[in-house]
Amino acid sequence: MKRSMLDILQCPIDRHYPLELFEIEVAGDGEIREGVLACAKCGRYYPIMEEIPVMLPDELRNKERDVGFLQRWQAKIPEKILRQGNPWHL
Repeated sequence: MKRSMLDILQCPIDRHYPLELFEIEVAGDGEIREGVLACAKCGRYYPIMEEIPVMLPDELRNKERDVGFLQRWQAKIPEKILRQGNPWHL
């Protein structure tokens, strides 16, 4: 994901802007390979997987994939997202 996308992305649930970015893996060209976008208003998080922000409404999200992402990167994801993030947390 390009950092410049932060200028246009908003939470699909409550339309909050801007979203917080937590970088996990960054490519040599500055693209964010893995990370998390977080909404400070509703507490939802949106994983960035293989450079793609996955910003789906709750009913379309894959719980196994999201929880697996949190488990895989828990050492690099803020505790607040891990323990209180919506729609699922550890």
